[in-house]
Amino acid sequence: MRWTDLLVLLPAAPYQLAAFPFAALFHHLCASGHLSLTARYIFLLAGGCLLASTAMGSYAVLLLIPATGSVLILLFVSPAHAHTWVFALQMSWQTLCHLGLNRQELDPQDARPAVALSAIMLLTQKATSLALDIHEGLMPLQLGQGLLQRALPFCSYLLFFPALLGGPLCSFSTFRARAESCGALPRPLRAAGQRCLSAVALQGLRVGLAGGLAGRQGCAGLGCLPPVWVRALLLRLAYYLHWVLDEALLEVAGFGPEVGQGDLSVRDLWTLETTHRLAVFARTWNKSTSRWLRRLVFQRCPAQPLLATFAFSAWWHGLRPGQVFGFLCWAVMVETDYRIHPFLSTWATSQGMKLLYRGTTWVFTQLIVAYILVAVETESFPMLCLLWTSCNSILPLSYGLALLLLLAKKPKQN
Repeated sequence: MRWTDLLVLLPAAPYQLAAFPFAALFHHLCASGHLSLTARYIFLLAGGCLLASTAMGSYAVLLLIPATGSVLILLFVSPAHAHTWVFALQMSWQTLCHLGLNRQELDPQDARPAVALSAIMLLTQKATSLALDIHEGLMPLQLGQGLLQRALPFCSYLLFFPALLGGPLCSFSTFRARAESCGALPRPLRAAGQRCLSAVALQGLRVGLAGGLAGRQGCAGLGCLPPVWVRALLLRLAYYLHWVLDEALLEVAGFGPEVGQGDLSVRDLWTLETTHRLAVFARTWNKSTSRWLRRLVFQRCPAQPLLATFAFSAWWHGLRPGQVFGFLCWAVMVETDYRIHPFLSTWATSQGMKLLYRGTTWVFTQLIVAYILVAVETESFPMLCLLWTSCNSILPLSYGLALLLLLAKKPKQN
């Protein structure tokens, strides 16, 4: 594991780093009063288009088409039906892009398709969130304005460059408020610098762990327990690094997330690594996406909302076999977690039993999370079959059996 491996695991990272000077320039121009509100929207939109063409090349067209279509729907379709049309457009287009690009024999060294797919997924989040705000009356339309005046903020929100390739989801009202007050609110480089230092520390930890474990002899591959856990740990560190870099770029531009609204804080990191509850891990992992899924699917689904949410997450991620299996397995594990912990906690009465209960369930949570992450990231079906038939499947199968035994015995406690 080398520092250059960062470019393989996080293909958008070089372009995110290259956008830092432009984000700093944008904030400086806003703070000095050289940019009007319209000029700010144009700057953010032009920067997004430039970043898309640089990072994706000709694949940027796959991003611009649904963005344009969503804006046209929001402008010309009634608020009562706009969300349905935007959702259908975004998910249909995203699914076609996933299926089309995954079936082509692409150059493994070409990161542009992966960057484009990631940007399309983020665009789906922003477009459906904006459409829901309009549908629910949280963001009334400015009907007295001209067509271009109404379209420019929408286009800027969907394609503004600090959040084009990554970053926590923010609402349109938050984006507009930040754009209006970007120069007034102090956005020192201190917060962004702290996040960049955290990113360097995380990558250094990944390099150290991978280097220290590379020379160890023993069982290797997905058929053994230790390699799966180690691989999942390195994947988690890569995700943490990605989220920290994204939020650092937003901080520099003046769009940093509010406290508790980002994807990763020190408290979130502590929760993810120390919780003994799979349900808590699921709610804390990638928090802005979890909130988006809860609002889009969980709160609007009349039956089996938990299963529907994880099934939709598999669809949103691309519907590869590993993703379908991983997210459906995750749903079963979370459902079991809701039911089994009230049952186990009744047996943990003494201090020693409580310590044993928390320690054992923490180990189980770590192993199940490792199993799910590796399954989701597994791209080939033969490798997924190897994971299925390995000893790593014993614990998830045990949880599934426990769910069947507890399903009718005790009601779920959230």
